Amino acid sequence: MSIVENRKALHDYFIEERFEAGLALEGWEVKAIRAGRVQLKEAYVVVKGGEVFLIGAHVSPLASASTHVAPDPVRTRKLLLHAHEIQRLIGKVERAGYTLVPLNLHYTKGRIKLEVGLARGKKQHDKREAEKQREWEREKARLMRSRA
Repeated sequence: MSIVENRKALHDYFIEERFEAGLALEGWEVKAIRAGRVQLKEAYVVVKGGEVFLIGAHVSPLASASTHVAPDPVRTRKLLLHAHEIQRLIGKVERAGYTLVPLNLHYTKGRIKLEVGLARGKKQHDKREAEKQREWEREKARLMRSRA
């Protein structure tokens, strides 16, 4: 079940592979994410020192957050992946020129997971081509409905 999706990533990148990662979250963040107060639009994923981090994801704290906690809405959050997955990502990102982008935040067996995409950037003409294709699919569906 999806919590939030990063549609901008699908517009700006060709997604070649997808990985599911856990997140190291604080208690107030889990409550806020369950309430749907999260945004991935400006977020990105980086590899530092053999670890993977989510940067720029905005989690708005709830008004009922505890008084002794000082929430930081855009703090850097560590992603939890298997060691062999991290090594593979490091190899692709450093050598092959790929980028890691957060695609969506969802629940798996009651836990909050982040889907990370191994992506290659689209050029402007690729974006235009994708838009033309979407418009053609819409037009085709409209024509089929009008005939039936």
